[in-house]
Amino acid sequence: MSATERFQQEVDAVLVSTSRVLDLGCGRGGVAERLGAKGWWAGVDPDLASLREHRVTTLPRGSASSEWLPFESGSIDVVIASWVLEHLPRPTSTFREIARVLRPGGSFLFLTPNVAHPLPRISLALARMRRLQQRVVSRVYGRSAVDTFPVTYRANSIRAIECLAVRAGLQLAWVELIDDPSYFVWNAATFWAAIGLELLLPLGQRVHLIGEYRKSGSAGLLTRRQV
Repeated sequence: MSATERFQQEVDAVLVSTSRVLDLGCGRGGVAERLGAKGWWAGVDPDLASLREHRVTTLPRGSASSEWLPFESGSIDVVIASWVLEHLPRPTSTFREIARVLRPGGSFLFLTPNVAHPLPRISLALARMRRLQQRVVSRVYGRSAVDTFPVTYRANSIRAIECLAVRAGLQLAWVELIDDPSYFVWNAATFWAAIGLELLLPLGQRVHLIGEYRKSGSAGLLTRRQV
């Protein structure tokens, strides 16, 4: 199972019909396409082109920075961030805003690359050469240059996320490291090479992180996959 599928599975597990969900960095679709019928959803993203081209045309959405969310305090049950944390220039502000808009006991779920893995380290090095990064991503993943956003990796380790979350008043429910060779499916050779790499790397260097934090006030925390 890919990291995206695992993440969507975990998001689905916390949703109920009355959930108020905020898709942070909603892009053009993503999780809302599969799970948006369960509960009330809204999306924010600073990229206007993505918002205009969102595939769920009925999704309430708007242009906003994660550092200044246009929602009342305590008004959201679930905040999700899929492939967002790696782009945050000031993650402290984002985590504080997430905690502010969540109701007591509300959940924040994330999926992001693990900076301890070699690939994000290469990506970070390329990010210092913006045009080269865009060309590489376009060639490897077939993604348009305009959809290749700067990365910072300031919230991309278990320790960094924990520090940010604690300062914001969020408590760990669980975290999981995912080895996901599908991230390297450019051809059969790279896929099998990725499998070999994941087998050789220590547990702490698996390529993706998914997890859940909750705002203080929840009745008990899950600890089934704490690392």
